[in-house]
Parts: sequence; C-alpha cells; structure tokens
Amino acid sequence: MAYPKSSLVIALLCMLISLVIASPMTYNVVSLGAKADGKTDSTQAFVSAWTKACASVKPAIIYVPVGRFYLRQLVFSGPCNNNAIVMRIAGTLVAPSDYRILGNTGNWIVFEHVDGVTISGGILDGQGTGLWACKASGNSCPSGATTLEFSNSNNIAVNALTSLNSQMFHIVVNACHNVKMQDVRVTAAGNSPNTDGIHVQLSSSVTILNSKIGTGDDCISIGPGTTNLWIENVACGPGHGISIGSLGKDQQEPGVQNVTVKTATFTGTQNGVRIKSWGRSSNGFAKNIMFQHAVMTNVQNPIIIDQNYCPDNKGCPGQASGVKISDVTYQDIHGTSATEVAVKFDCSSRNPCSRIILEEVKLTYKNQVAQASCSHAAGTSTGFVQPTSCL
Repeated sequence: MAYPKSSLVIALLCMLISLVIASPMTYNVVSLGAKADGKTDSTQAFVSAWTKACASVKPAIIYVPVGRFYLRQLVFSGPCNNNAIVMRIAGTLVAPSDYRILGNTGNWIVFEHVDGVTISGGILDGQGTGLWACKASGNSCPSGATTLEFSNSNNIAVNALTSLNSQMFHIVVNACHNVKMQDVRVTAAGNSPNTDGIHVQLSSSVTILNSKIGTGDDCISIGPGTTNLWIENVACGPGHGISIGSLGKDQQEPGVQNVTVKTATFTGTQNGVRIKSWGRSSNGFAKNIMFQHAVMTNVQNPIIIDQNYCPDNKGCPGQASGVKISDVTYQDIHGTSATEVAVKFDCSSRNPCSRIILEEVKLTYKNQVAQASCSHAAGTSTGFVQPTSCL
C-alpha cells in the first residue's frame, strides 16, 4: 500500500509547485521607496516596480496603496518576460502642478510595446488647470501632456480607473490590438481645451463599456485606422460628443470601419454622434458605422456629418473632402436638440455620403419638430423619423 501514498505525496508536491509558479509576484511601490504624501517625487520607485514586474517570468502585480503619489513622466516599456502584469491602484497618481514640467513631453504615463497589461482602479490627477488657464490667457504655452497612453501594445485592460483634469487628452489608444476599458470615469471642465476623454487611432478590437465622461472636448474621438470598435453604455457630458474624426488631414490615410456606438446618453454636449473630415484631398474613408439607442438631452448637434472641417480656414479653403463616408446607420435616436437643425449631413461634393440609414429617430427643438439639413447625402429612412428625413 506504500505506492498510492507516494503517488499522493508526489501529486500534492506537483500541485504546490504549480501554485507557487502561478502565484503572481507583488511589488509594492512604497516598499521600493515611494512616498504617499503627494509631494515627494516617487517616479523612480514606480520605474523600479515596473522593471521588476517586467523582468519576472511569473505574473506580476504592481501595487499602489492608498495615498497621493507625485510622479513625473513615466514610460513603461516592453516587451516583458510575462504577459500578465496588473497595476492595482488604490491611491491617486498626481502629475506636477507646474505644467512646464510635462507640457512638452507629449505624455505623462505611457505603456509601449507591452502585452497583457491590466490597470485596475485608482485616480490619475493630471492637474491640468494651470495649463488651461495659460491657454485661455492667449499667452504662449506648451501644448500639454496626454495623461495615459497605450502604444503598440496588445491585450490591454483598464478597469474602474478615473482620470481627472488632464493637461490634454485623458487616455489614448494608439496602434494597439484587443483593448478593453470598462467603468472608466473622465472628469474635466467643459471649457478645458483639447481634453478628449478617450482617443483611439490605428487600433483594432477596442471595447469601451459602462463609462462616464465629462470633459472639454470629444468624450470619445475615433481617429484614422480604427477598426472593430465597440462602445456601449457610455454617458457623455459636458463635451463635444462621440466623434469619428477628424479624418482626411493627410493625403494618405487608413480608414475607419466597423464601429458600433450603442446605448449612449449625451447631456448638454456640443455634438451627439458626429463624423467629421477635413475639406481637402485624402484617400481616407469611414464605413460600416452603427449609432444605436442614443438619448440626447439639450444637444446642439445631435446627429451630424461635417465634411467641411477647416479650422481657421487654413490649408483647405475651397476644397472638397476626399474622405468617403458610407453605410452609416442611426437607429433609435431620441431626445432634444438645443438648435433648430437636429440632423445635419454636410457631405463632400466630390464624394457624397452614401447608404445612410435613419431608423426610429425622434428629435425635438423647444417642444417643436426639429429640422434636418442634407447636402450631398443619399440614403433611406424607415419607421418613424422626425425631423422628416432630407435624404
């Protein structure tokens, strides 16, 4: 009977070894020298934690306890020896209040060339109010830093993260594949300049769920080269809405396709669902777009396509947009417009919008029927559509 006992011992040992191998290494930034006082520079402690986590062959956790941690620019670079690093944040990461420190760096916190990174919880305080004030004064100011960027990375998750008062964009997803963000909160003043909530470009299979975004620019902006993007259950306001574009800034530009925006609310925003392109030559495009189940409350432009975007009339006056917009569906869009024209399709004279579908749309202006305006747009309407379709 000795054989079964020895087999049991070996089996238990194997289980123990596998548990030890699988259990993640944890690196507490405070143990590595970080101070939770909001004043002491803790940048090096975070760099040390990343270096250890990235070098580990086992899954790793970087733990940020409760408290405020002052950080200068952080660049977390891969590739790493494992593809399961979790940054678990219980506290707040604080950017320098002096905007000149980060103002010309482009980014505050960057993850690049990583695979399998998760950020869970926490607050990122970009302390951008000083830079906004500088820009409002008309003085010469740095352009500002994006709070959090993922670049050239795969299999990223962001859960229950809050971004406050970014200098420029809050969160950027650039050249990534398979990114899932949920329960994200973005907060900045409605008049804060260029503070897009989440910007996605050159990326595929990105999902944004159950998030609340209030800021001074687009709640979500969708740039060239975005494919298979799913946005669901997002509340936007204040802000400039959910925008595809600006597209067509460059002559050679990858297109945008397979975008779904589902179950969104827009409150007091400049736009609801928008597609915009520069009024100049480009081979860009936007196709297979679905805007579904949206509620507008006092939104200036609830449904808008603007293909004559030309800020300050520089570089494009008199030109037609080369961007081709097709197969865009607006389904179950309800609510109130803050302007008389609730549906505006201002498309390219050279590349008219095609296969636009309006289905079950009801938008009012001051308790009256709103208006629709179409230029170079073709499509169909089905079901109840108010304002009456001009397609």
